[in-house]
Amino acid sequence: MVHSMKNADSEYDKIMSELERRKMKQRKDVDEFKVVEGVIDIPTLKTLYRLFNRGTLRALHGVVSTGKEANVYRGEDENGKAVAVKIYRVSTAETDFMMEYIMGDPRFKRVKRRSRSLIPLWALKEYKNLTRYSEAGVRVPKPIDIERNVLVMEYIGDTDSFVPAPLLKDVELESPIDVFDEIISMIELGYKEANLVHADLSEFNILWWDKPVIIDVSQAVLNKHNYAIKYLRRDIHNISNYFRRLGVQSEDPEEIVRYILSSGET
Repeated sequence: MVHSMKNADSEYDKIMSELERRKMKQRKDVDEFKVVEGVIDIPTLKTLYRLFNRGTLRALHGVVSTGKEANVYRGEDENGKAVAVKIYRVSTAETDFMMEYIMGDPRFKRVKRRSRSLIPLWALKEYKNLTRYSEAGVRVPKPIDIERNVLVMEYIGDTDSFVPAPLLKDVELESPIDVFDEIISMIELGYKEANLVHADLSEFNILWWDKPVIIDVSQAVLNKHNYAIKYLRRDIHNISNYFRRLGVQSEDPEEIVRYILSSGET
């Protein structure tokens, strides 16, 4: 056991030395890049090293946001442009809920429940979903690169001051009805053109940067998924309920669901 721990420490020191050699900017406190809530462990450091080695990243800075599944850090690409680096937890991941959203997806075969197998698939699923949404014209962070449990994507926010975009729930909107209509249109576009249902849409996973930007799409499912309609209904009700609290009088959420389903028929 002692020998194993020494090996792990040696491996950690070696990787940190390589990252520093490649001018990875970090705080003086090295603990920021040790095991932080089970996110940045030794395998994740190796993954970051590969992203540095191929030029996707040249620097990694502090945390932008934290969540149950992952933390998002601000990074820099090879040109110094800000990027978002989402690092999914592996060692402390709770994976049971993920199976509902990934089983039956034809894009993923032989799905295993073990976190070290499932989490990289979960990260890849978000990358693929971001790609689908982006290509369909739905505003999401554009995906840049994926390696194991680390996803690099567009940084949403001020790239000069590095202030991240706020969540929709924290913004005072000038015209809530217009924003509501815009988000419903994004849901419809995602359903029709990206063939996706977000499945967890609310004011907590929409950023506001002049316009709404949908985030956290790892659980999004293809619209042929067995539970796609249930998830679509939940998304519409969540958004309708939020905007109703802002004084928006919209049509019945079930009418919106029926319209999107009928508009998506071929």
